[in-house]
Amino acid sequence: MSTITLNNITKTYNKKTVLAVDDVSLSIEKGELFGLIGPDGAGKTSIFRILTTLLLADKGTASVVGLDVVKDYHKIRGIVGYMPGRFSLYQDLTVEENLNFFATVFGTTVKENYDRIKDIYEQIEPFKDRRAGKLSGGMKQKLALCCALVHKPEVLFLDEPTTGVDVVSRKEFWEMLKRLKQKGITIMVSTSYMDEATLCDRIGLIINGKILSMDTPDNIVKAYPDKLYAIKSPKMHQLIRDLRSYDGILNCYASGEFIHFSFKNEEKENESQLKKHLQEKGQADIVLKDTTPTVEDCFIKLLGKQDGNGNSNKDKGPN
Repeated sequence: MSTITLNNITKTYNKKTVLAVDDVSLSIEKGELFGLIGPDGAGKTSIFRILTTLLLADKGTASVVGLDVVKDYHKIRGIVGYMPGRFSLYQDLTVEENLNFFATVFGTTVKENYDRIKDIYEQIEPFKDRRAGKLSGGMKQKLALCCALVHKPEVLFLDEPTTGVDVVSRKEFWEMLKRLKQKGITIMVSTSYMDEATLCDRIGLIINGKILSMDTPDNIVKAYPDKLYAIKSPKMHQLIRDLRSYDGILNCYASGEFIHFSFKNEEKENESQLKKHLQEKGQADIVLKDTTPTVEDCFIKLLGKQDGNGNSNKDKGPN
């Protein structure tokens, strides 16, 4: 039996005029680290709130450890840990006071479950007498994770835990998740950072409440259908316009210091023809090379199928 399941879950807001979750089904196995990957407003938080019994779906069913999220909500709350997207601890309480409070809520003590949080708590213990509101972003993140783990949950839900956190703290956080996974905890995490997708066992790419693809990061990348190129020049802002004016280009978008693109017909198009077109547009010192797709490229490709033009759709829906 899967640890987490959703069957045709649908959720709307504003008298059913705004569709937040669109017929989503998925299953997550015990001990798996599953990532729900998508931009703000994709529906990630709504799914997390349904699974943690804080929100009722309009349609469909969901379960956690075999327990129905509606009928067995009280039991589920005792066996899951939930770290919401926004820091939600008591900012006027100290680190130690927050931790003791959440342990008490679950009828346990920090001492009784210290082995579960030891690795993380040792990093914030020097600040145990500091008020939570005075902690740095990375320290707040670690305190919130400790509070979510203090009752030894079987399943951990982390809703965009690294948003707004520095790169070093993000890396440390994912290292902590790896260690928790080794202890057999099932982890479901959401993020809008595409680079974090590769750190998960499996991922679901979600936009506008609908999951576009679900598989291992490697398999999603391997399924990328087109040959992908990377190009740059000293005139990058002009370059993307020049590329879009070329009839043979399927899609193009900025990706770091390069622009990624594919040809509509690989057999008919070639690099020399494109370079000639760009030179006629005044481009010089062009760097053009093959490149390996990433999860972000796959997401943009799938998103292009949704909006029908292959370009990035930046519209945001409800969360």
